[in-house]
Amino acid sequence: MVQSAVADDVFYALSNATRRKVLEQLCLGPATVSQLAEPFDMALPSFVQHLSVLERSRLVKSKKQGRVRTYELAPERFKVAEGWLTERRSAWESRLDRFDEYVKQLKQKESKS
Repeated sequence: MVQSAVADDVFYALSNATRRKVLEQLCLGPATVSQLAEPFDMALPSFVQHLSVLERSRLVKSKKQGRVRTYELAPERFKVAEGWLTERRSAWESRLDRFDEYVKQLKQKESKS
């Protein structure tokens, strides 16, 4: 149940285009709030809410030095999403393999008729 709640937090954070773009920016390295907010046409308090969601989900972490807050990626949390997706992919690949085998059997029966 705890793992499910963690995955919910991660996927909720990833569900928003603004937050995904912030994560893309942070792939280039740490950045301040103002650097991260610059490309977005929104009020700073609204933008900071997006950063809060990312930080609560632990996809990013921040440090405050004086009056400047800097954010950086916390890559270990992405493993939650990766693990969930890997499990789903494995299940679907197995289903598709069985379906493929079934279709091949049907074609063999059809060609024998």
